[in-house]
Amino acid sequence: MGTVERNVRDIVKLRNRTRVFRDRMHAGLVLAELLKDLGKTPLTILAIPAGGVPVAVVIAKELAAPLGVAVVSKITPPKNTEIGYGAVAFDGTVRLNEWLIPILRLDKQQIEAGIDETKRKVARRMKRFGAGRLLSALAGQTAVLVDDGLASGFTMSVATIALRKAKPARIVIAVPTGHGPTIQRLTETADEIYCPNIRTGPGFAVADAYQHWTDVTEEQAAEMLDRFGSSE
Repeated sequence: MGTVERNVRDIVKLRNRTRVFRDRMHAGLVLAELLKDLGKTPLTILAIPAGGVPVAVVIAKELAAPLGVAVVSKITPPKNTEIGYGAVAFDGTVRLNEWLIPILRLDKQQIEAGIDETKRKVARRMKRFGAGRLLSALAGQTAVLVDDGLASGFTMSVATIALRKAKPARIVIAVPTGHGPTIQRLTETADEIYCPNIRTGPGFAVADAYQHWTDVTEEQAAEMLDRFGSSE
């Protein structure tokens, strides 16, 4: 193990390598081992759906910690679901990526429509995943935000901003893989970051850390959460 920055934990032998995890479940096991360094403080694991759910389920099982969901969704322009020019969090927090909006040539009406649509999506997912219970009881807890990777990190940044309002003792970001510059930026919003596979350089893609990669649907994520709940 090693440190890139004072509050970042990674695994030295995994730096700048690709295909290091078999799948999200394997990545969750690697992360869970790394997170044991957090000690015996009360932890709440919070998955960012949908891709973060299979990683978080494994972590919660391995650490015998409660599992919840922190719904955050990127705001995308019309006819392009890949590029996000902002994000909406579970508590209604909205942040826009101001430098990207002029590049995408979005007008005020398009932006407002995108925000409204994303708010509806977040509300639907909150209801689907039963996401409110643990989020309302985080005061004094260590909140561990889990996703399957960090590319731009904008969505994760918005998640940490929203989570601060719940007054946890500290916020930990836990991701299997992440882009070095992104992790550097997120040290300003999170108390600690755990990321086994940190990669630098251009052309970063989260999927490149995995041998087997498929999108996780909302239905699959809900099923995983239901199975976890029934096994407690």
